[in-house]
Amino acid sequence: MTNAAMIVTSDSMIGDDLLRLAAAADTGAEIVRDAGEVRAGWQGSPLVLVGAESAEEIAAAGLPRRQGVVLVAREEDADDVYRKALQIGAQDLAVLPDDESWLIDAMAAASEPVETWGTTVCVCSSRGGTGASVLAAGLALSAARIGARTLLVDGDPLGGGLEIALGLEDHEGARWPDFADRRGRLSAATLREALPSLGDLSVLSWRRGAPVPVTEDAMRSLLDAATRGFDLVVVDVPRHPGEIGRCALRAADVTYLLVPAEVRAAVAGDVTAATLRRETAQLRLIVRTPAPGGLTPEVIAEAIGLPLAGVLACDRRLPAILEEGDLARALRRRGPLADLCGQLVSDLGIQPQAPMAEAA
Repeated sequence: MTNAAMIVTSDSMIGDDLLRLAAAADTGAEIVRDAGEVRAGWQGSPLVLVGAESAEEIAAAGLPRRQGVVLVAREEDADDVYRKALQIGAQDLAVLPDDESWLIDAMAAASEPVETWGTTVCVCSSRGGTGASVLAAGLALSAARIGARTLLVDGDPLGGGLEIALGLEDHEGARWPDFADRRGRLSAATLREALPSLGDLSVLSWRRGAPVPVTEDAMRSLLDAATRGFDLVVVDVPRHPGEIGRCALRAADVTYLLVPAEVRAAVAGDVTAATLRRETAQLRLIVRTPAPGGLTPEVIAEAIGLPLAGVLACDRRLPAILEEGDLARALRRRGPLADLCGQLVSDLGIQPQAPMAEAA
């Protein structure tokens, strides 16, 4: 396990508390007491936690000023801590036990420096049965095919499970119930390692049986880890979003609304768009053809007042492919779904990133 923090303290209580918090942050830390060891690791450690009782010694050592230094004091020993923090050039002050949650987040963040954040996309539809789930899965598969680390999130607990369309239902790995009550920061590396995957595509879906409620804290924690650990996060949002869908919509960089080229579906799309505009930042339209009455995608886009992102033509091969649980096969050759998803990946500017440092 990579050490995210160097702990400088002679106080065994502070040392034990900080090692416990490092374990909660799913990262490593080491206690150093010798001045030579402190000097050797001073610049190289992402985070330096200095016990208040050691502040005078660290100040006297004349170490260079740096970012990521935190003075840590116990509540009963918190006198004169601001002066001590200034002496060692600390950017933050943490008092135990009140600031334990903050310290866990700080250590977790130090173990996973983030250079770029992933893109989050939501896919939803104006009515049931339009193929929004297939579009979400196709978009995720297309990004993974070019080497982008991609997460597909099944936001519909009543949808039957996206993993079935991908043939992953029997693969080992975590599902929604494993994250339902999660609080606090989640390691991006831990999330990637926990989920069932298909190449560069990881999938978070539901177990069979009654769905479990997922808290808002859990969804926020998961989305935060996802954007740190993946190049693209695709969330399949049901027509009635629920807590999962609303959190995803608020976090999305782009939301695609899939509308069939039919009069009633277009009217429903107008109503759905009005609701989505209150939840998401950037809403774009995708029209599914054929159009029984000759309604064109451009006319629908103008009526709903959304930019047209693409058109999804009917593919008669898809139902059989989905029954076989091999949607990936539809993306390996030219076809309406593959063409549209490739276009969307390009429009989003998704590029594979260099491998990030793993928090083992």
